[in-house]
Amino acid sequence: MIMRDSEKTGDYNKIAMEISRKYKGKIRILPKVPINSLDDFSSLYTPGIAEVSRQIKNNDDLVYELTGKWNSVAILTDGTRVLGLGNVGTHASIPVMEGKALLFNYLGGVNAVPIPLNVKNNDEFITAARAIEPYFGGYNLEDIESPRCFFLLENLQKQMDIPVWHDDQLGTASITLAGIINSLRLVNKKKEDVRIVFNGAGAANIAAIYLFEAAGFKKENMVVIDSHGILEPEREDIDSLMLKNPWKYHIALETNRERIRGNTDNAFRGADIIISASKSEPGTIKTDWIKSMNRDPIVFALANPLPEIWPQDAISAGARIVATGRSDFPNQINNSLVFPGVFRGVLDARSKGVNFRVMVAASQAIADYVSDISYDKIVPTMDDLNLFPEVAATVARKTVDEGLARKTDSREGFLKTATEIIGSNRKIYKKLFNEKDGE
Repeated sequence: MIMRDSEKTGDYNKIAMEISRKYKGKIRILPKVPINSLDDFSSLYTPGIAEVSRQIKNNDDLVYELTGKWNSVAILTDGTRVLGLGNVGTHASIPVMEGKALLFNYLGGVNAVPIPLNVKNNDEFITAARAIEPYFGGYNLEDIESPRCFFLLENLQKQMDIPVWHDDQLGTASITLAGIINSLRLVNKKKEDVRIVFNGAGAANIAAIYLFEAAGFKKENMVVIDSHGILEPEREDIDSLMLKNPWKYHIALETNRERIRGNTDNAFRGADIIISASKSEPGTIKTDWIKSMNRDPIVFALANPLPEIWPQDAISAGARIVATGRSDFPNQINNSLVFPGVFRGVLDARSKGVNFRVMVAASQAIADYVSDISYDKIVPTMDDLNLFPEVAATVARKTVDEGLARKTDSREGFLKTATEIIGSNRKIYKKLFNEKDGE
């Protein structure tokens, strides 16, 4: 089993290299207006374009009507935590950012631009982000190390007048919540009653803890494990956590009502759910730990590229539902099911921000989209293309309800807008892909 799964990973690596060598990048910029002759540039550029600038100068909101700001997102990274690779630097982050931009465009009709930033500290990152804001309707932070990512997200959300989203936190947390909502439906358990173990205290799990709380789960029923053991208020390093990682420090104080401590296996005993975002190595989660969990245990082993336990091993140990981050197993918990629809929604509403209540609404929409849930189908797949306008409409309308939107419409109106934008974009892709000389 392990050899076969490892071989599949090697095959994907080989294909990725072949594609990268052939195409030398995954995205490009093409004009969206017709150009029939050089005379067209008198309107598309000078002298005609000056009138557009004058109009925007007199009414700043027209920038959303007359330019591409309404549909443009910057993917900002410093390359310090790329996939399961760690700190690979800004150049090595580019292939991943290009892939992200491709998914934004193909699934959500969003024009996303990869922008790796060579910065030395938090202040430089924030300064750079604020400086390039005028063209963008939203920011997606990507592959930034913890706890730096928490600081940057919090500060940019406070300082920017556009939505700022960190996909490794918010996207992963949202699809995880959607998967858990449907898992609990299957095993007939209530969110108020379940005990959850979060194995790993990085960006995704810390965001998930707060998102789950916003969705009605009880934080005191959660137990969090980091590389040093179970988080609890009397742990030896609690004072240093207060200074070095205040986000993890508050989690240690607010979770684990029973004050479970000691070995990791103590946390699993009697738990209903394990959500793991930790070491990318099968065997990180022990089968004996799963055997000690409550009836119908739910196991989310989300590390990439390799899960903390192979699904079949988890099932053999008694897991009722197993999810991973991989597309070659059932129940892929993939934030690509979240961010294209979320950004389509916040852009269509011209939202000034995004909050946990908006994210809970997105998670619920994703969960409800699966009409035929089963133990091997708790979330949609990326083939469910109608999912993305549905999520967009829910998100857009929720930003209106939250007082964040600059543009107001009904959910049905936003659904029509998102469906038209995404549908039109897919027609362009289809035409391009059908061109034999389209390389």
